[in-house]
Amino acid sequence: MEITINGKPADITLESEKTVAELLAGIGQWLSGSGFSLSGLEIDGKSYGSLSLETAFPLPLDGLSLINIKTSSWADLLLEALAAALQGLELFEKANEDERRLFAGHWPGSAPARYLEEHENFLYTQVLGILGGPTSPPQEAISAVILLVAERIREMENPAGEMKIATALAEEIAGRLEDLPLDMQTGKDSKAAGTITVFSSFVEKIFRLIILFKYFKTDIDSIEVVSMSGKEKQSLKEYLGEFSAALKELIAAFENKDTVLVGDLSEYELAPRLRVICQALNACNPGEKP
Repeated sequence: MEITINGKPADITLESEKTVAELLAGIGQWLSGSGFSLSGLEIDGKSYGSLSLETAFPLPLDGLSLINIKTSSWADLLLEALAAALQGLELFEKANEDERRLFAGHWPGSAPARYLEEHENFLYTQVLGILGGPTSPPQEAISAVILLVAERIREMENPAGEMKIATALAEEIAGRLEDLPLDMQTGKDSKAAGTITVFSSFVEKIFRLIILFKYFKTDIDSIEVVSMSGKEKQSLKEYLGEFSAALKELIAAFENKDTVLVGDLSEYELAPRLRVICQALNACNPGEKP
């Protein structure tokens, strides 16, 4: 029997494996550290996609001639799952009440849902609240989740474009950070809490884009920025580490209502660093996808 991976010969020697499931168990361990995952099979000319993989598991290896194991990167699988979720949400939005009830029994067990549940649990929970609930959610909730999933798809497809959008917003968010201590001191608690929420969400987006830049072979670690002292340069990697540490301090200080520390961190540490990080990343050009 010949075994290939994505059409290329694989140096795999069978030992005691008797079924397709046993063969894939060993390959799954090998793939776990590679950034790729099993996405399909082709067995003697018959294809098994992500939705039908389980039907191939019991097949005995004895008598098979060719198994082509199809793998995909985490980014490809995530994009596929997001696209399926978006399609489901858009169909749900246009469906009548009877049609909407069908989604609750179908989507939660689908392959895209399982992938999101394992790898992007927050997104999974948001989509499940629309497509898997016992009652039909309000239109505003449906629209909000559609926008959320669509944003994540844009990030996956064009991280540089999303970085440009983020850079345009960075100044506004940095300004809100600089206003944060005054908001806390003057009793504008809801505005202060909103600033923390918006800032935290924005930072999460920046770090997601950094991961995607690296996936597209952008050498983030070699980028240099001017240090906070303004006297020398340091690596963006080190700069990001300092930014993350300051962010954790800010959240703790905000929870403890330490307005003095919140003011110092937001105005003198995080706001200027946010501007520098976004400007540095905005100048990057993601490389070729591996």
